[in-house]
Amino acid sequence: MDAPVPQPDRPARADEIRDGQRVTWAGLSTSWEKWDSVIVEQLAPVCAAMVEHLDLAEGQQHLDIASGTGEPGLSIARLAPQGRVVLTDLVPEMLGIATRRARAQGVTNVETTVCSADELPFDDAVFDSVSVRFGYMFFPDMAKATAEFVRVLRPGGRLCSSVWVKPGQNPWTAIAMQAIATEAVVVPPDPDGPNMFRCAAPGSVAALYQEAGLHDVAEWDVDVELVTRSAEQYWEMISEHVSLAVAALQQVDESARARIRARAIAEVSAFERDGTIRVPGVARCIGGTK
Repeated sequence: MDAPVPQPDRPARADEIRDGQRVTWAGLSTSWEKWDSVIVEQLAPVCAAMVEHLDLAEGQQHLDIASGTGEPGLSIARLAPQGRVVLTDLVPEMLGIATRRARAQGVTNVETTVCSADELPFDDAVFDSVSVRFGYMFFPDMAKATAEFVRVLRPGGRLCSSVWVKPGQNPWTAIAMQAIATEAVVVPPDPDGPNMFRCAAPGSVAALYQEAGLHDVAEWDVDVELVTRSAEQYWEMISEHVSLAVAALQQVDESARARIRARAIAEVSAFERDGTIRVPGVARCIGGTK
């Protein structure tokens, strides 16, 4: 009789992934705060599309997952000042940025909670809506997280998320990564593990919604544009805040980094228009109702 094949300890692996994510994003939090205004402008069309789908009411009780520096949660709080918005994230340093942004904007109807997306510390059916902007692809167990989002939604409540489509439609990041790959070994991500383009396939998140019991599930693409003052600023921003780029650049010495920088700047210069660099991208929004 064959010996049993050892099975991976999935909960332990999920904990290991989350621990690594906490370290990574805590380390990136300063750069995200530095580039916050540029990132917010780039992702504004996605934020607007998500808010429109959520169909907010005056007293909205809203939960924002993987909030990072606070969007779209802060926008929702401004649109529903009599409501309540809870911002959640694995990383307290990122929520600290969101808190500072809320204070600077005079937003007072928000609170923050550090937690994992698949273990939410909230009662059943307490929120009118849930948003997940560019968080899905990083969850260790996307199905478990989706079940949690549905659990905390009230009947009739809406869930809306966004993910990135394939790299070829997102030159704003592909240009930098292709330049890096000329000097560093960029290991292909595990297609079943957390990575930026894990949910790029049409219908992948929609299927999770349907399996969790949501109805009226729809998805649609949203164009974005990364705008920087110059090609040099483009490289500075990407090399400081995109986790894939930051990790890969740690492998190379200063001379290789200079060559990578020069290549990326030369490539992105093709997107110069009206004195600025404007690099396109495409995101996908997915909405559903409980």
